Amino acid sequence: MRKLLGDTRLIFKCCSLYYKDGMGQKAICERLGISRPTVSRLLTEGRETGIVKIVITNPDNALYGEMEHELELKYDLQEVIITDAAPLEQGTKYINSLLGRATLQFLSRVLVPNSTVGVTMGMTLQNVVRSDYPVNEIHSVTFVPLCGGVDESRNDVLSNSLAQEFAVRFGGKSVQFFSPALFSKHSVMENFMKEYANRNIRHLFQHLDIALMGIGVLDKRHSTMLQNGYIDLETAERFERTGAVGDIALRYFNKEGQTEPFHDLNERVSGISLDELIRVPRRIGIAGGTHKADAVLGAIHGKFINILITDIACAEKLLAEE
Repeated sequence: MRKLLGDTRLIFKCCSLYYKDGMGQKAICERLGISRPTVSRLLTEGRETGIVKIVITNPDNALYGEMEHELELKYDLQEVIITDAAPLEQGTKYINSLLGRATLQFLSRVLVPNSTVGVTMGMTLQNVVRSDYPVNEIHSVTFVPLCGGVDESRNDVLSNSLAQEFAVRFGGKSVQFFSPALFSKHSVMENFMKEYANRNIRHLFQHLDIALMGIGVLDKRHSTMLQNGYIDLETAERFERTGAVGDIALRYFNKEGQTEPFHDLNERVSGISLDELIRVPRRIGIAGGTHKADAVLGAIHGKFINILITDIACAEKLLAEE
């Protein structure tokens, strides 16, 4: 074999058959009368010596492809997907329908039968599940609400409702989590979660394949926490002074991803714990707009997300961060 390696003519012929003519390695073995390991090594030499130069292009938008890769490297993310910035105003709600379609497209790629997907709450996820991207049914997928919330004025943005909607879109099933979002005391919440009725939901929290999450901010116009009355304006302003930049699964954090300054509220939230959340293999955060960049950064630093679906405005601000 050693005699054959380094033979420029043979390397070129082997690479031409493989890359230009689309011939498989077995067929090349037969054509050139060499072994399969030799073919493999000749193809490697072709790349190493520059005879073969592989150029990867993004057919939709090469610039965004490069930015996605930069963000993945900069923030050690599993995957980043960037869309155009195309906000739609619905009352006081800031919505980017492209984020919704990109999220459904991503889910259609990664979901397999018997997957278990957790969903948080809010307008972002409502926008995702109601986006017009066509999805195929993936049987036996289970959607799990990750946050409590019952008897609220906006039931359509709560985890239970969204889990049901996602199940309908993907032809799967959903479970329900009947609990207030916020308890008066941590001890009351802790005892409630220990009840036998919550045994199944606690088990599912520990066996999720995917967590699908919007990333909240303290902005009065865009905060589901404020709009649903989970916190009042005075608390929001106090948290902001203390450094809060956003919330995920109803827990607040600062730009460094730290949650301790907001422990008094976070510990009273019912749902998946942050320790359980960061053990989920795919933790998808969805957020767009420059106003959400700091919250996205905090979610990344806290390891609450490892996959980001965002728009170009937010992506540019994240790349500009020192």
